[in-house]
Amino acid sequence: MNVYLPELGFVGALGATKADVLRGLLAGDQSGMVPYGPLLTGRHTAVGRVRQELAPLAPELAQFDCRNNRLLANALDQIFAAVAATRERVGPHRIGVVLGTSTSGIAAGEDAAEALAHGGRLPAEYHYRQQEIGTAAEFAARYLELTGPRFTISTACSSSAKAFASARRLIESGRCDAVVVGGSDSLCRLTLNGFDALESLAPDICNPFSANRRGINIGEGACVFLLSREAASIRLCGVGESSDGYHMSAPDPEGTGAELALRSALEQAGVAPERVGYVNLHGTATPKNDAMEAQVIARVLGSSVPCTSTKPLLGHTLGAAGAAEVGLCWLLLSDANRERRLPRHAWDGRRDPDLPEINLLDDGVRWEHDVFASNSFAFGGSNATVVIGRA
Repeated sequence: MNVYLPELGFVGALGATKADVLRGLLAGDQSGMVPYGPLLTGRHTAVGRVRQELAPLAPELAQFDCRNNRLLANALDQIFAAVAATRERVGPHRIGVVLGTSTSGIAAGEDAAEALAHGGRLPAEYHYRQQEIGTAAEFAARYLELTGPRFTISTACSSSAKAFASARRLIESGRCDAVVVGGSDSLCRLTLNGFDALESLAPDICNPFSANRRGINIGEGACVFLLSREAASIRLCGVGESSDGYHMSAPDPEGTGAELALRSALEQAGVAPERVGYVNLHGTATPKNDAMEAQVIARVLGSSVPCTSTKPLLGHTLGAAGAAEVGLCWLLLSDANRERRLPRHAWDGRRDPDLPEINLLDDGVRWEHDVFASNSFAFGGSNATVVIGRA
């Protein structure tokens, strides 16, 4: 069964509209990557922060009002008309919601805990639902007036990539005619200090696949799609998933699970490796992840497929990263990218001699094949690759 991605909503460090995000992506805009700190250790890092003002939610949705859901609302507004039209045609019970997140509204819980510690009471506006991990899908369903199946996936950095597999299954099984799919994650102190405790944060903007790479940047954002059986110009071709369980926080150095996810996605898409026009790499700029991913790309796709990591532009948006980076692929494949340009790989150009050579792009490259892949690899060995293409 063919399923399509007719509409996209996107807000992140590159901007709060599709046009702004595409423009920033092709320009290599890093202005949304801003200094953050000090952390509990006294160290500093850079984060991908959404600069646009985010309006409070309506009073009837106050129990959901947190930065994570405000980001999500901004993205949902961009697909609202398309969802409403589909809702009128098939009914609200025939549209599902599957979203990925890892932080949910933890920042709201942090602020509430701080107020309790210093003032003896929780803020009147605080509600536990603001941070509960399943809140994202429930909020989105209410916001869009949908009554179909709704659930949130939280598998760390593969969350919203894996959401595409679940959303597709809802349509293929006949449970839904369409699904709102994507993810949202917001910055919070817990996550930033947790990654700092792992000594994984870069002190400045990250440098994926470089010999000088020193760690990741965390980012925030939301990206959502309408997934439908109705034909559109961009198709969800395949999703591959695996769980290798190699280590709680380190990837399998051989990339066995990551390779399985990539090969499974290509097999489901019916696409030969040489027909892949671009890969959005997971590319966290940590020593072990980049070493593993370079091996997988070289084994499966060879050394010529065009590749970039876009995390120096967005930050690593964690549970939203899978959807956000599929969103970047969608924009590059869309009619708005008339010249078929691909983004430059943002780094210092210093190749790591210990890594297999892969095709990290310079300026001026245009895509030839209209099938793109996006990798997402998470703690615990939860891996996913999403393949989309021109219909």
